[in-house]
Amino acid sequence: MSYPTDSLAKFAQALAAPTRLRIVALLRGRALCVSALAGELDVTQGAVSQNLRVLREAGIVVRERRGYFAHYRLNEAALAVWRQEMEKLLDSEQGPGQAAETRPTCAAEQARKSVS
Repeated sequence: MSYPTDSLAKFAQALAAPTRLRIVALLRGRALCVSALAGELDVTQGAVSQNLRVLREAGIVVRERRGYFAHYRLNEAALAVWRQEMEKLLDSEQGPGQAAETRPTCAAEQARKSVS
């Protein structure tokens, strides 16, 4: 079984900054514009825009135009896929083809098992 490691890494990297985590928390269940996010976070609108760009490129948030303003909301579909893939990755029962207890722990052990 292969895992979409590149997309998981991109998601994790996008969420690695405390400000971006705070933005995600603020967007739960509602859409907000840059100025509202900046006010809640006590940072500049430019800083919010830069962080939203990273979140948008990772697929975590989507932009919706409302007149002159852009509102941002969580991309619930992408978050559901990410959650599911992380569960698969971390679930030892669904590990790459076999249970964690039976997987070789190093190359030497794997070579020894293939000889026997």
